[in-house]
Amino acid sequence: MALFGEAVPHSPGQPVAPTGSLKLALVLYILLLALFWFVARYFQLRALADYPVSTFLSFAVLFAPYWFFGFGAAAPLRDLLQVPSARISAAAILALPYFILEAPRPGLQWPMSLALVLIPVLIAAALEFWPRPANLADLCVLAGVGLLIDLGLLNTAWPFRVPGVPVWPAGLGGFPKMMMANLALYGYLVVKPVGGVGYCLQPRLSDVKNGLREFASYAPIVLTLGFLLKFIHWHGWTARPQDFPAAWIFTFFFVALPEELFFRGLVQNLLERHLGRLRALALASVLFGLSHFNKSALFNWRYVLLATIAGVFYGRAWRAERRLVASSITHATVDTVWTIWFR
Repeated sequence: MALFGEAVPHSPGQPVAPTGSLKLALVLYILLLALFWFVARYFQLRALADYPVSTFLSFAVLFAPYWFFGFGAAAPLRDLLQVPSARISAAAILALPYFILEAPRPGLQWPMSLALVLIPVLIAAALEFWPRPANLADLCVLAGVGLLIDLGLLNTAWPFRVPGVPVWPAGLGGFPKMMMANLALYGYLVVKPVGGVGYCLQPRLSDVKNGLREFASYAPIVLTLGFLLKFIHWHGWTARPQDFPAAWIFTFFFVALPEELFFRGLVQNLLERHLGRLRALALASVLFGLSHFNKSALFNWRYVLLATIAGVFYGRAWRAERRLVASSITHATVDTVWTIWFR
């Protein structure tokens, strides 16, 4: 019996890009890179000031698969990489942003470099050799990727750290999460396509409607529980609401969308095939909550509780039309409002 059911070639919400779509994606990609440059300058990102060329180029390469997969680039890439060995080998390219980033900096960390090359190759091989039906390999892959990020094993943990040398430059601690998001996209859209992920970055009005509806539903719950548990505090008098647009854009792309891809597009999506919609929503939400256990405490149970409840509403936003943009709108709005007014 399959653990998660059958994999299918393409997701109903995942576009198979016509040429015009990819051309539009390229134009928007260039505009977004310019926007992110100004956002980084606004928040005075130190790495951009110290090494502007390598930092910017590294980010541009890191952001490329993350962006173009959302416009249907996965299907033509799979057609190009028709041989399994080619798909497995090509996964090593996902480590390229790290090498570009570290090239002009002293002390390239070879243990980290080797890990960032081997992890995508091994995961691609696992998914390639267990192509269908989806099975225990997916559970191992998703658990491995989740633990790498949640436990910070690509940030600070031995054996990747060289004493006295930071693993990632200041302000770029989110790069490992983005690299793992690219790996998840490559694994489940190119190597082993799974239906229903909903990774489509061509927005719809319904995404905004579904996303903001779930935000409005969650807001009174989190405000009530947050104040009762003394987890949130009003900072309205010292808040900088002018930061909201830049903070929301940053949160949407680099926090909400990667996490929604993992917990909704992959975990909840695959669990539905085995557990059904309600139990999959509940379990994915609990796992999402538990992923926040080590935030500012050994076990931050308040954060876990509120994040678990939030996961229910994020899951509902995604499930409405199986669209990650919708749940990412809910997620980004919750996080940004909390950061500016209640953190």
